[in-house]
Amino acid sequence: MSKRTHTTEVGSIACTDLSDLGAGKEGWLVNDPNLLCALDMHTIALANRYQTVIINWADPEGLVAKIRPELSPIASEYITAIEWLVFEEMRALAVGTSRGYFLVYDLKGDLVHRQLIHPGRILKLRVRGSRRDLTQDTAEEEVCVVMPGVLARFDGSEIQKMLQRWFQDSNSNFWDQKPKQRDSEDLENSYERLPHQLWNVSKYGPCADAAITGLMPPPLMEVQSSQRYFCAVTIGEDSVISAFRLSEDRSRSLVGAILSKVVPATFSTISSLSKMIWRSEQSPKKSEPKPQSFARASPLTCLKDHPRKGERLTLSPSGSLAAITDSLGRILLLDTQALVVVRLWKVFCELPYISLFCMFLFFFGSFNEKLHFI
Repeated sequence: MSKRTHTTEVGSIACTDLSDLGAGKEGWLVNDPNLLCALDMHTIALANRYQTVIINWADPEGLVAKIRPELSPIASEYITAIEWLVFEEMRALAVGTSRGYFLVYDLKGDLVHRQLIHPGRILKLRVRGSRRDLTQDTAEEEVCVVMPGVLARFDGSEIQKMLQRWFQDSNSNFWDQKPKQRDSEDLENSYERLPHQLWNVSKYGPCADAAITGLMPPPLMEVQSSQRYFCAVTIGEDSVISAFRLSEDRSRSLVGAILSKVVPATFSTISSLSKMIWRSEQSPKKSEPKPQSFARASPLTCLKDHPRKGERLTLSPSGSLAAITDSLGRILLLDTQALVVVRLWKVFCELPYISLFCMFLFFFGSFNEKLHFI
């Protein structure tokens, strides 16, 4: 009687170009803390600190593209996060850097977009669809950028429009005998900045991981308006779990509004006078892009339990549940609507297996989002 196997081979990522990422060493795919991975239906992206390799694991030829972003050697910039962007038939790879830059590449390895989110390290890029309830078939894609104490949100429709323009321009220039090669500076000037929301969620300390779970109702005494409110959950060393109500409103106090108008005008006047007095023949240097101002983030709740520290957060497909791993080897199951921990597990295994357990938990619970555990 032949031995039964419970695994099926679906593809291979064996490729000579993976040697630059450390392939060939025992445990290189699991034990390297600098190795990042993003998996798509037929493609996998692997990245270390300075380059990214895209492989079609269902194709025998394997390699699709090899990306080496233009990183700043002065600031010791490196790759910190990667994630796939999939909109119907369009696919692109999002890359986050240690300086807070959000980069988008197509499958050929060409730079599509480059934008500064906020000065600081991008910890994670989250892409997911959100629905108001289970009766709606239409979903809204969103891209969340997680940084220490900072959250940014992109509307998926804006990124989809940008990718459509890019692929249309690429198809129109396909028959061009001398295609124009554009560097990152020309690319930043060619397209406008993608609109996004930016929030400061560092009230309880810098976060190690975070996620926007979905829409939430406005405060009780808030004037009804067309703006939306989002719920965000953060974890970190100072606070195991923190929740915030994120508003799209970027209104500030009267003093802040006056300073935002007076201070830039004063500096522009001083700089123009200095240029008139001290004329220089040197070419002017390009100024660094400035991030936009923060929108309102109101704290909702906080769980502090020293020495417990939040380490990793896994969100369910609908955003109604979140599994949080802590430094004591436990898994906390959080109801993101009621902001209550509904279950607590003690797991005696390593961190990669805990992540697989969280994924299996949400896969099992995706059949019924109002899940009741026995």
